[in-house]
Amino acid sequence: MVAVTVTIHFLGLAALMYMIRKRPPLADTQARHFSLRFLAILFVVFGLFAVHTLEIWLYAVVYHFGLHAFHDFETSLYFSTVTFVSLGYGDVILPRDWRLVGAIEAANGVILLGWSTAFLITVIGRLRALEHEWLDHKAE
Repeated sequence: MVAVTVTIHFLGLAALMYMIRKRPPLADTQARHFSLRFLAILFVVFGLFAVHTLEIWLYAVVYHFGLHAFHDFETSLYFSTVTFVSLGYGDVILPRDWRLVGAIEAANGVILLGWSTAFLITVIGRLRALEHEWLDHKAE
């Protein structure tokens, strides 16, 4: 699952990067509207949210249909969500035979969330660099 989620994450980030780069107004230092940059950031945030949602759902599918760890899919999805974004609340736990899978998902989630954070900071930094270029150009 780690290899699958890392691959999905890589492809998701690559797709987001491609879509952002294909938007000419974002690379235009003459652009007068910062709202375009805000929309780009919002687009990236929602894109990252979608990628993480897919990864969480895949773990939930494994818990429910692969490991038969929970009686219903909602519990599998809840467990996967709280485990992926933290180490879980402890109100729902995996059966003893599968506990290590939950720990692996938690570590996987921390790494992927960190990767997403780094990506978002890079995008914001790049957009801010364009903003500074625009301000410098305007001062001339």
